[in-house]
Amino acid sequence: MNLEDPQTPFLALDPAIVAANAARLRHRLGATTLRLHVKTAKSVEVARLVQGREPGPVTVSTLAEAEAFAGAGYRDIVYAVGIAPGKLARVAALRERGVDLVVLLDSVEQAAAVAERGIPALIEVDCDGHRGGVAPDGPELLAVAGALRDVRGVLVHAGESYFADGDDALRAAAERERLAAVGAAGALRAAGFAAPVVSVGSTPTAHFAADLTGVTEVRAGNYVFFDLVMAGIGVCGVGDLALSVVVTVIGHRPDKGWILTDGGWMATSRDRGTARQRVDQGYGLVTDLSGAPHEDLLMTDASQEHGILSMRPGSDRPLPGLPVGTRLRVLPNHACATAAQHDRYHLIAPDGRGVAAVWERIRGW
Repeated sequence: MNLEDPQTPFLALDPAIVAANAARLRHRLGATTLRLHVKTAKSVEVARLVQGREPGPVTVSTLAEAEAFAGAGYRDIVYAVGIAPGKLARVAALRERGVDLVVLLDSVEQAAAVAERGIPALIEVDCDGHRGGVAPDGPELLAVAGALRDVRGVLVHAGESYFADGDDALRAAAERERLAAVGAAGALRAAGFAAPVVSVGSTPTAHFAADLTGVTEVRAGNYVFFDLVMAGIGVCGVGDLALSVVVTVIGHRPDKGWILTDGGWMATSRDRGTARQRVDQGYGLVTDLSGAPHEDLLMTDASQEHGILSMRPGSDRPLPGLPVGTRLRVLPNHACATAAQHDRYHLIAPDGRGVAAVWERIRGW
């Protein structure tokens, strides 16, 4: 099988780029533990490509991921979404199977429910106002810890780093993340809680942290694929993007300057994360089937099953002549969102044309 064979649209994944991305971050972090976040790939095979055959520590965003990875022999798992009490039975079932599954929380109510089952927890700490978490120096931190039986430590996610612009802003986001985590852990320890884990992480801060003093582990997941948002803020280059959606040209509207494809937002997602960046990439950059860019050709609009390709606004390049039936690849804005539209990966062979394997993705919650 080669990339001309599967029905379009489908996901293409370049394992050589995945391996290079993984090696780059592993080298950068040195001896610091890297806890792979599997929410992007949702694939045991991708995790093995990144970590090796021996199961390593992972972060999950759903219990379906935790169950799938536990079934594949992974035993060190952090469920990094605030726990809902109704999910604790599934957590307990995994722990009874010998999985050290740790949950995340930021309220006394959650802590009380978790403590009833003796489940260990990380306390979510807010470092930048992006989402949930308690203040690193507020009274809620100790109140939550006091309601738990097993305070494993603290977890921080610098979500605002995805909107940083330039190296200095990324380094500053990484340091804010570290200081919040280390400060919160210090407050817990001063109050008598062991709090052995100080967990930080996002793909941008993992690549720009200048100091990891006091941190015990770094979490990241998007970096295995990267995407146009990461390229736009300077974390990677477009050549580092491992994931793409293969689509087929199905029509033309020369009066509008459009090329139509069979890959709409159901194939690429509606994510428009580059719209707020200095360079707007529409719904994605377009390459030929080998991965060579069609300069200034973007996926500029989408309906459910139709993609619209046109030239970047302001470009003086002509619309390329792409006959009906031509296969193209669309590089995504947000790898997590695009991958979530599909149930499998088609791995690109070393020759750039063949399909070396097909790997299933984990679906559901």
